[in-house]
Amino acid sequence: MKSVLCFGDSNTYGLKPDGSGRYDKNERWTGILSEMLGHSDYEVIEEGLVGRTTVFEDSTRIGRNGSKLLPVLLESHGPVDTVVLMLGTNDCKTVYNASPALIARGTEILLKQIKANNNKAKILLLSPIYLGEQVWKSEYDPEFDEKSVVTSKELKAVFAKLAEEFDCMFLAASDVAKPSETDQEHMDVDSHKFLAEAVYKKLIAA
Repeated sequence: MKSVLCFGDSNTYGLKPDGSGRYDKNERWTGILSEMLGHSDYEVIEEGLVGRTTVFEDSTRIGRNGSKLLPVLLESHGPVDTVVLMLGTNDCKTVYNASPALIARGTEILLKQIKANNNKAKILLLSPIYLGEQVWKSEYDPEFDEKSVVTSKELKAVFAKLAEEFDCMFLAASDVAKPSETDQEHMDVDSHKFLAEAVYKKLIAA
């Protein structure tokens, strides 16, 4: 049986845009992916965390720095055959003041951690969905600003370059999924389905 570790933030966790909790397993993209791949052939390991960043510390919530936890998870779930990595949205928050290039540097650290743990593991790097144009407004998520929206749109290009440098698969989540109008940040059920289908196609073609 092959293992697929999905490491990401709230859109991997499956947070509902209306704030009512988490999507059921059969609604979030990781759960749909598991069904598509087949339980007898693949184990899809869900490791999504609300607020997770690539390398930045959140002063109000513990354990959000992805680089501090990823090596541990690679060991505890190892040996992992494939890692699906989708982070970067929370790095766009105003408090971090991170450019697309700096967010790419953080992602590079994660890619190096995967390689160091198991150089044979396949990697599918996803650039995240874009933030909604209004996400920074008080009724949505003022942890972001208008610059955050621009930065989120620039991650596709820098992540694609990273994938080429590290010889790993690449998928722009923004090509197939989008944030809900409800909160301008998290995917609705349809986008979870579309993302699962796109990830599935990448993995079976590898």
